[in-house]
Amino acid sequence: MAEQGKPVPPEAAAAQRSSGSLQILKVLTRWEVILLLIFLVVIGVSAGVSPYFLDLFNIMNTTFNFMEKAMVALPMTLVILCGDIDISVAGIMALASLLMGAASAAGAGAGALVLIGLGTGAAAGLLNGLLIVRFSIPSIAVTIGSMSLFRGIAYAVLGDKAYTRYPKGFAYLGQGYVGDTLVPFELLLFVVLAVLFGLLLHRTTFGRKVYAIGNNATAARFSGVPVRTVRLLVFCLSGLMSGLASVLLTSRIGSTRPNIAEGWELEIITTVVLGGVAISGGQGNLFGVIVGIFLIGFLKFGMGLINVPGVVMNIVIGFLLIIAILLPGSVGRLRNRLLLRRQLRGGG
Repeated sequence: MAEQGKPVPPEAAAAQRSSGSLQILKVLTRWEVILLLIFLVVIGVSAGVSPYFLDLFNIMNTTFNFMEKAMVALPMTLVILCGDIDISVAGIMALASLLMGAASAAGAGAGALVLIGLGTGAAAGLLNGLLIVRFSIPSIAVTIGSMSLFRGIAYAVLGDKAYTRYPKGFAYLGQGYVGDTLVPFELLLFVVLAVLFGLLLHRTTFGRKVYAIGNNATAARFSGVPVRTVRLLVFCLSGLMSGLASVLLTSRIGSTRPNIAEGWELEIITTVVLGGVAISGGQGNLFGVIVGIFLIGFLKFGMGLINVPGVVMNIVIGFLLIIAILLPGSVGRLRNRLLLRRQLRGGG
């Protein structure tokens, strides 16, 4: 141990500075940090082009437009980390909304409607999971089929009609605010669920098993990981959260039509991939996904304030998705080169 007050040799000081620089470089080149910087740029630019962007009332209210998608993005993160994909989430939302509408027309109360929505979602997710793990069918094939099935049932039952009568108290779930504040109930619920999913993924053995399966399912199985059970549970979670999103969306718009949430599955998957989750599985974290959720949400809000057409918004989001797929690998390679160069300099 060095004596107190004794000067640090120049070589040791240089090594300490080099080590500190390497740590800073590693942090700054993480995709979620880059994404956070992009988010701050979007906030700054949007605030500059529209004086209404930073209005607290507007900011809180715009979260209504993407909270249901954000709810489904949480379990979709686990699904993709496992190396799977769930294309049926929007179809599940349509089916759950259909059954809630039928129950409401029969006189069911708000509590019963919530249970019906959650139960329908969980059952649909369980069906997906069983077909995938029991028959070893690729998840993309199963969920494309179930997407068509669930959406088709909604169209077959409703056609061009809609359920529009819901109990009065039901509207609070998708339209209400917490007490006398400006905080939407949906936003508070999302924060709670994001914390729970973050703990599940990053602080439990279940989360470690999800990463292990995504990296190498065969190796995980030989290591004692119950691969089929974990994948089944992940799809059940995806279905359950889709059911919850259906409850909130149906409550917010106050009606059920067969095209409810149509096309949302691609937006949700885009958000997760933009957040840094590798589409091949095993890589990514929930923090990046949450940043991606708010990045897309506030980017659309900012563009909407200056009357950017929806087609242009879709082009911008598509461009962001391409960046999200290509840039992390490029940044990783650049970081490795810089680290190697610094290490060589330090060794010299």
